[in-house]
Amino acid sequence: MSRETFEYVLGVIANKLKRRHPGLQMITPEKQFLLAIWRMATPDSYRSICEKFDVSRATALLTVRRVTKALASLAPAVIRWPRNDGVQVVWGGFEAISAFPKVLGAIDGTHFHIPAPKNNPEAYVNRKKYHSIQMQGICDHKARFLHCYVGHVGSLHDQRVFRLSEVKDFLGDERKFPNDSHLVGDAAYKLHSNLMVPYRDNGHLTQRQNNFNFCLSSARISIERAFGLLKGRFRSLLHCLPMTDTAEIPQFVLACCVLHNICILHGDDLNEALFEEPREEEAVPPNIDLQAGHLNDQDAAHYKRDTICERLILRNV
Repeated sequence: MSRETFEYVLGVIANKLKRRHPGLQMITPEKQFLLAIWRMATPDSYRSICEKFDVSRATALLTVRRVTKALASLAPAVIRWPRNDGVQVVWGGFEAISAFPKVLGAIDGTHFHIPAPKNNPEAYVNRKKYHSIQMQGICDHKARFLHCYVGHVGSLHDQRVFRLSEVKDFLGDERKFPNDSHLVGDAAYKLHSNLMVPYRDNGHLTQRQNNFNFCLSSARISIERAFGLLKGRFRSLLHCLPMTDTAEIPQFVLACCVLHNICILHGDDLNEALFEEPREEEAVPPNIDLQAGHLNDQDAAHYKRDTICERLILRNV
């Protein structure tokens, strides 16, 4: 984070880091913000952080909570669904990198490794056999988050998390998806007119279907970049997040997402090649109905996908 970005954010949240009533003197807002950023950006233990900033463990814990709460409160203003002229800008950005038309955002899920919780630890074990909290993210072509939904246990499937999020209720809403626009996701999601997913590769895909999958994958790279940059900027999220209270993790992660967006908006560059998140397709379990829908809705979604497929320029030839 550049000095300019640091000062900008500090200016926004400084009043929330001051004591409102007379009492014991607090450390300065600048020192609080520096301590919290260090906590987010490094895997350092609280013992190490306390030594660096010359504070007690209790002060360090309270400071991180206070700063992350202040940052998370900025989410409605910083993590926003595209509106008005911004819709056209996002469409153009995605089409420039992938040739895929009317993409409003790329959607996927990511996991944050955590220590085994004391309560119901088995619920947090994901398909890679480690304990995690997961986040569903939607981003634009510049890897800025448009929507974040974080806090579910690692054992839930991506589509299940999607069904529990408010984004599911956005589907079919012209105000959220103007002019029949859509998100792009992987095969873990259910096809919808407002959520395009790849054709399942059964070994007999046509050239145009393979081209559709290639273009869609090119658009989806944005969300992988967003997750990679998020974990690259805030290294505490990269390995095992040393937080034992699972109730505090969503706010901590959301605060990181807010700073991630602010850094991008202010042009703070990061060598993203160093932090690219491995891409994996999550399979859809065959034995559960992930999304009930009317046949007519599914017919419309398949027709739209086939129409886009036929109109896309051939890029993977």
